Amino acid sequence: MTDLAAARRRLAQAQGRVVRALVAAGEVPDGFDPARLRAQAASLLAKRRSVVARLRPDAAEAAGPDLAAEFAAYARAREEPPPGYRADADDFAAWLRERGRLPDPPRRRAPWWRRLLS
Repeated sequence: MTDLAAARRRLAQAQGRVVRALVAAGEVPDGFDPARLRAQAASLLAKRRSVVARLRPDAAEAAGPDLAAEFAAYARAREEPPPGYRADADDFAAWLRERGRLPDPPRRRAPWWRRLLS
């Protein structure tokens, strides 16, 4: 392995530790202020929660006044956030549904023209 490849690998590992500390309650890496990192992690969690609530108002309404606590518990239960806000919102809704906080979505009827083909 070249020196450049080894340096890139070390950098990727260090970045991974920072990301885990920010989004998955990982251990604070050496050289970082724990209080500032916790504050940034709380800010990122609030941003995720806000976007998820806009994308899935049904989930936010189901969580009600417990939205912040429910979303924090959901986020802690994951190793990392899903890839994208829509996936995060849908996963949170599924998480609430598994706990009986969100009813199953109504079944969609087949389009009128499909019933003619039956």
